[in-house]
Amino acid sequence: MKYKNVKAKNLLILISIVILLIFAWFYGFTVVPIKQTEELRLSEEFNPEAYVDDIWETSLIPVLEERAVDLSELLWKIETDESGTIAKEKLIPITQEYGLITVGEAHVYAVKGRGKVVNIKTETSLGKVEISLEGYTGPITVNLYIGPRIPSDESSIRDSVGFIEFGDFREQTEYGKVNLEINKRCLQRIDPEKLHNNIENCTLDFYGAFTIRTFNITTINMKEINIVPIQIAIL
Repeated sequence: MKYKNVKAKNLLILISIVILLIFAWFYGFTVVPIKQTEELRLSEEFNPEAYVDDIWETSLIPVLEERAVDLSELLWKIETDESGTIAKEKLIPITQEYGLITVGEAHVYAVKGRGKVVNIKTETSLGKVEISLEGYTGPITVNLYIGPRIPSDESSIRDSVGFIEFGDFREQTEYGKVNLEINKRCLQRIDPEKLHNNIENCTLDFYGAFTIRTFNITTINMKEINIVPIQIAIL
């Protein structure tokens, strides 16, 4: 009996080997070295620079400029109370007309305008200038980021164009890397060093975007807005 069991086991092993050889003959298989596997993995890693290269001149800039609304017109629509706030329910229809609302309930606007520099705020690396916006004399202060840095959580340009969506990426980090690359290119395009040295009392033409965060908030502080510019021209 023991001899028969061993014989049956050997026969089963032999049959398995034959099946495996037949499968390999018809379908083939490849043994991939560890080094080659790692190289393949690295080649598939997300490249935010390449992604932004593909959309920067052909899509992102044209779409933002096309979507940009006149900032003075938009701000007149946002009627704040004496404390500089507006109810979220009043802001929603304004954003639906002039901007877009993200899945995280951020209200994002692509805007354009012209204004005279009245205050330069470059005490930190998150440099800004306050402008007196042509066509607007209301209570909302208008600031433009001029670098050399933009806040790392600032995603107005990415979100304002409407075609860069979280679902297009494999994970959150890829989505974030695209945002950082976009902000980096915005700074390169506006040339912070030139702006810091030449804008006192100047009039600026600009295109850009700003965000009003409303998640879990019913009363929105609208004392000021901070615009990420993609284009600034000194007049």
